[in-house]
Amino acid sequence: MNSVQRVRNAIMGKPIDRQPIYGWVSENLSEEITAQFGSVAAFEDHYAFDVAHIFGGPWSFSGEKFDRIRSENEELTPDVLLEYDLFADVDDIAAYSNVAASLKHHKQRDRFCYMQTPGFFEHFNTVFGIQEHLMYLALYPEELKELYRRQAEWTLRFADHCMELGVDMIHLSDDWGSQRDMLFSPKTWWELIYPNMKTVVDHVHKRGRPVSLHSDGCIAKVTDGIVQLGIDVLHPWQENANMPLSLYLEHYADRFALLGGICVQSALGILPQDELEQEIRRVFGLLKNKRWICCTSHFVQKHCTMEDLTFAYDLIYKLARE
Repeated sequence: MNSVQRVRNAIMGKPIDRQPIYGWVSENLSEEITAQFGSVAAFEDHYAFDVAHIFGGPWSFSGEKFDRIRSENEELTPDVLLEYDLFADVDDIAAYSNVAASLKHHKQRDRFCYMQTPGFFEHFNTVFGIQEHLMYLALYPEELKELYRRQAEWTLRFADHCMELGVDMIHLSDDWGSQRDMLFSPKTWWELIYPNMKTVVDHVHKRGRPVSLHSDGCIAKVTDGIVQLGIDVLHPWQENANMPLSLYLEHYADRFALLGGICVQSALGILPQDELEQEIRRVFGLLKNKRWICCTSHFVQKHCTMEDLTFAYDLIYKLARE
């Protein structure tokens, strides 16, 4: 069983020969990893990562257009933004060359590749700023709904191009949660986020690919909605944000798979190694042989030492094969 088969089976709840493993390791520790292993790619090969997270392609907001819009408007509110064509050319095939190069590297290793794809709330934070965006959810709901709809149309084309290149799964990134609760009301989520994300998920499913979702924090109030969306994989299911694994195991383990389990906020780079080992063994005890891909809950943070990182992945590598 190669990595693609292993991960697909884990997502669908079918038999696997071992637990698939991955980690968001490069964002903050690429220099340290390269110093010890020669490159991040060598680290990924050393621990036989089954998954690759692909970034690249055109960004949906044209930088040139955005700069011009900002210069022409004292305040950039959703109603003002609707008057402009903000979006970049999604059909600029040359802009996907970095995606093709990443896929070539990882497919030579038979890895399951998922593609970073913009969501809605998180994505428009880059335009408005998160505080302003939260305010605009209350002040401009209809205008934001239309902006999200336009983003969904762009994302459909983006996903099509990525799937044509050979991406195995489309990954939507759209943070909705804080440490204790959602950033906005479930009512707002159902009215503004759900319909547009459902359009994207259904389209990808029609192309025969699964869809994963990243959302940090506590999103327990919309987990039933995540089921209705048809999300196949959720990252990370953040236990230290009011999301106990018991909730997943009792109510959702047969509805979608998890990507995660190794928390970068409360375990990796935080705990002494004896306690870190206990925590990793606890997670494996709960999730092994279930619909689970072992991964970090987010990017490994800068304060994590290479000693702790290699200690964790030596253990993960071992437990995945026991």
